[in-house]
Amino acid sequence: MPSENQAQALQVLSYVDLTSLNNDDDKATIESLCAKVTIGSQSVAAICVFPEWVATAQAYFEKHDLSIPIATVTNFPDGSTNIERAAAETERAIAAGAHEIDVVLPYRALLNGDESTPAELVRECKDICGDEVTLKVIIESGELKTQDAIVAASEIAIANGADFIKTSTGKVETNATLSAAQTMLGVIKASGSDCGFKAAGGIRTVEEAMQYINLAEEILGKDWVTPEHFRIGASSLLKDVQSILDNR
Repeated sequence: MPSENQAQALQVLSYVDLTSLNNDDDKATIESLCAKVTIGSQSVAAICVFPEWVATAQAYFEKHDLSIPIATVTNFPDGSTNIERAAAETERAIAAGAHEIDVVLPYRALLNGDESTPAELVRECKDICGDEVTLKVIIESGELKTQDAIVAASEIAIANGADFIKTSTGKVETNATLSAAQTMLGVIKASGSDCGFKAAGGIRTVEEAMQYINLAEEILGKDWVTPEHFRIGASSLLKDVQSILDNR
């Protein structure tokens, strides 16, 4: 029987989008990432890589007979207002084999009072994704700063088809916070929708991850917190999971 800490580590692992979004990523980096998707009998929820590495990940999983969803990012990390660019990137990523798209909302436009551009961008990307590809919308909560802005971004994303709302790109000063997560989870509950939630950026330990899991369970219920609704975007978190499972 695993200890309580080990049980928590396995639970956390099941929600992880194992991520590598570095400018110096190469074939070896991505294959090394793919080799880490399973610990014992538990696999991560997905991996997340740049669009140019989707095919590499897909080839690795096919070779090793693994069935792990592949996520990628579009309109990343700046959250451009160029809807055509975001749509084209999304189309190409899906054509390359991506199962999930993490698109950055034009959050600066929203801060400048423009709600229509973010809404249209999400809507266009959702139309491309359809029902087969999961669309996660990154609202960049750390840059939105205020609760009102986080609520507005979350509501726009959900209303225009987001399957998940995600806190952060991991590329700004302030990424996932429990405060932003509480606000976003509250918007999901109020919406009555089937939208999921992804915390990303700076979550490095199982203890930190459990704080987000417990918060989601408190707001939306234990039955809601499954990989179909709840994800944690992380790169270094896996080290703590492995350490706990090794009982070091």
